[in-house]
Amino acid sequence: MKILLLLCLVASGSLLSAQDAVRPGRFIVGHPTLLNLGFQWFIEGDHDRDAAVSVRYRAQGASTWQEALPLLRIGGERVHRVRENFRFDYVVPHGFAGSILNLEPGTEYECEFTLTDPDGVDGSAVHVVKVRTRTEPQPARGGRVLHVYPPGYQGPRLEPSFNGIMHAYYGSGLGDWSVVWPRRAQPGDTLLLHAGLYRVDRSDYVDPMMAPFDGTLSLTLKGTPEQPITLKAAGDGEVIIDGGGGHTLFDVMGTAHHIFEGLTFRNADVVFQAGRKELAGAVALTVRNCRFENIGVGVWTEYAGSRDFYIADNLFLGRGDRMRLVGVGTVAVPYGPAPLKSYFAVKVYGPGHVICHNAIAYFHDGVCISTYGTPEPDPEWQASSIDIHNNDFHLLNDDFVEADGGVHNIRIFNNRGVNASDGGFSAQPVFGGPAYFYRNLLYHQPTGFTLKFTARPAGLFVFHNTIISELIMRDPSSNIHYRNNLFIGRDTPGRGVMGWAQGTAQHSSDYNGFRPNRGVDRQYAWLVEPAGNPSYEPRPGDWTYFRTLAEFRAATGQEMHGIEVGLDIFESMRPSDPARRNAVYHAMDLNFRLNPRGAAVDAGTPLPTINDGYAGKAPDLGALEAGQPEPRYGPRWLTWIPFYR
Repeated sequence: MKILLLLCLVASGSLLSAQDAVRPGRFIVGHPTLLNLGFQWFIEGDHDRDAAVSVRYRAQGASTWQEALPLLRIGGERVHRVRENFRFDYVVPHGFAGSILNLEPGTEYECEFTLTDPDGVDGSAVHVVKVRTRTEPQPARGGRVLHVYPPGYQGPRLEPSFNGIMHAYYGSGLGDWSVVWPRRAQPGDTLLLHAGLYRVDRSDYVDPMMAPFDGTLSLTLKGTPEQPITLKAAGDGEVIIDGGGGHTLFDVMGTAHHIFEGLTFRNADVVFQAGRKELAGAVALTVRNCRFENIGVGVWTEYAGSRDFYIADNLFLGRGDRMRLVGVGTVAVPYGPAPLKSYFAVKVYGPGHVICHNAIAYFHDGVCISTYGTPEPDPEWQASSIDIHNNDFHLLNDDFVEADGGVHNIRIFNNRGVNASDGGFSAQPVFGGPAYFYRNLLYHQPTGFTLKFTARPAGLFVFHNTIISELIMRDPSSNIHYRNNLFIGRDTPGRGVMGWAQGTAQHSSDYNGFRPNRGVDRQYAWLVEPAGNPSYEPRPGDWTYFRTLAEFRAATGQEMHGIEVGLDIFESMRPSDPARRNAVYHAMDLNFRLNPRGAAVDAGTPLPTINDGYAGKAPDLGALEAGQPEPRYGPRWLTWIPFYR
C-alpha cells in the first residue's frame, strides 16, 4: 500500500491544521472506452497535498470488489513553454484523476472512490458510480442494404443498385447535379460496395464518382448509435477507392456514427478529413479493417467536439523512405533531412477515442493527439479518456505516438515500435494527466529521446515498458512516476542510460531495471527544478551525474529496489548499433522475451489492474511477463504485415 500511495502522493512537510481539510467538488465520469474507464474529481483545500483517493470496482452482479490504482493527485503544476516560436502557460486545476484499466467491453461496473485526508474531509468522502464500457460499433440490423458498383461496371447487379458512392449516399448526379441530394441515405442504411476500382477524377466535369474539380467526397449525414450509416466491402473482392492524387478524399467533418469497413484507400494526401479546430468535426467515426496505401494522412481531426472514434485493425502505409531511417534526429550525409511526404496515420482531439491494432509505417508520426494548446475550459471538449494500444509501428521520421495536447486519462499501452528517428513516445506536453505509458516495446530511437517528455508535462505514469535505448530528458516533468520498466543501454559512446528531470516535489522512481552503457561514467542524470523560479530553463551545469545506481540511490532516495541488469535477462536480445543511426530493424527479428532465470524475473512490484495475474513471487520487469503469451500487435486480420520484409 505504501508503494501505491507514492504513485499519487509524495508528502511534503508536516501536517497543517484542520483548516487544510480537503473539500470535494465536481465529479466527472469520462467517456468510456472498450477497455478502460476514466474519472476526475475536483477539490479545494489540501494545500499540503496529503489527501488521497482509493479506488475499487466490481462488475455488475459480482459480490467481490477489486482494487484499482488510486487516483493521481493533480493541481498546481505549471505546464508551459517560453522558448522557440510559440508560447503557452497553464496551471493544472486541483483535484484527482485516474483510470480503472484493463476491463471487459460492454460490461457495467460499479466504481467506488473514497477520499481521505489526515486534516479531514469537508463534505461527502465516498462517491459511487455505475459506468458501462463500450462495445465495437456494428452495422445496424434490419436496415436497408444499398448495393454500390464501381464506375463502368457492366455485370449483373443486386438491387437497389447505385453507380458510385455519392449516388447511393445522396442520390446525387453528374456535373452541377452532384450537389443535388434528392434521396439521402437514412440512419441504419448499409452501403455495400462491390469489388472494383472507385477512382476519383477531379478533372472530369461529369466524374462518375461525382466529385468534379475538388476530388472530395463530402459526407454530412447523421446516423445514431443504434442506427449507424455503414460503408463496407461486399466481400466479392477488393474495393479500391482511389483519390486520383487529390488532397482530400473524404470530408466527414459533418457526420455522426459512420462506419467504414474492409476498404482500400490510396493515392490521396488526406483520406479522412474529420475535423478542423473551432469549426466542425465528426462524432463516433469508425474505420475498421481497412488498408491505406500511398497516402499523406489517414484520419485527422483537430476539433474538440469530435468524440468516440474507433480506428482499429487498419494497415497504414505512408510515402516515407522505406530503406533507411531519416528524419529530425537522424539527418546524415548523404541522405539529408527527410521531406514531409506523409504526415501521420491518425491524429485526434476530443474525448473517448480508441486507436488500436493498427500497423503503421513510413510516416512522419504514427498516432497523435493534436498539439492543441491549453485545454478547453469544458472537460467534455478536452483530449481525455483516449486509448492507443496494440499498434505496431515501423520506420517513422519522428515519433511513434504523440500524446501532445492530452489532458486526462490518456492510455498508451501494449504497443510495439521499431525505428523512430526522433523519439518513441512524446508528451509535449500533457496538461495534468494522468497519461499512462505501460507495457510498450520500443527499439532503435537513436537520439535517446525515447520518452520525449518536453514542454513540462504533468501527470505521467511509466509502468512495465521495455525500452532498448537510453532515456535522455531535456525539460523537467511534474508528477511523474516510474515502476517496473527496463531501460537497456545500447553502449552509445558518451551517453548514460537514464535521466530524470523533475519539475515539482511530486515524483517517484523505483523497481526499475537498467543496463548501463559500457565505458561511460555519467550513467544516471538527475535534475530538480528550483522552487519559486517560474522561468527556469535547465542549463548543462544544473545536472548531477552518478556512475552507479547505488550512488544515485544514496544521493536521491529513489530506486531503492532498482537493479542493474545485463543482456542475459533476455532470451536473445541485441541492441541496435549506435554507429548505424540510419539502419532499419524489423520486429520479426527481435526477441523481447525474458530469460526465465534472469534477474528481471520477479523483480517488480504489484500494480493493481496493470499486472494482476503475474506468475511467481512478484511481477517481472518490462513489458512481457516471462512464460505468458505476447500481445497481438497490429491488425488481427493480417497474418503477415508488408513491412516485415
